[in-house]
Amino acid sequence: MLTYDYRCKKCGHEFALLQSINDKPRRACPKCRGRVERLITGGGNFILKGNGFYSTDYRSPEYKKAVEQEKKSVEPAKSKPAEKKKKTVAEAAG
Repeated sequence: MLTYDYRCKKCGHEFALLQSINDKPRRACPKCRGRVERLITGGGNFILKGNGFYSTDYRSPEYKKAVEQEKKSVEPAKSKPAEKKKKTVAEAAG
């Protein structure tokens, strides 16, 4: 079942109907019996919620452990300021 939006050409009344894709479009306004037109809408939203929608949801426990260990080994290196080596006059002249 799909939701179709309609607007009356006579009175401007807008309404929505839940119809099968095989149903014929509505022709008359439920308020004034004027002719209606089916509106083109953006369609329904498609929302992915919960587990199982991302490739990372099915990673093995071993893979997850390896990633955690790699993160831990990289974090200390990021937190230390980089040591700058001073060039001697001979090295700078090159």
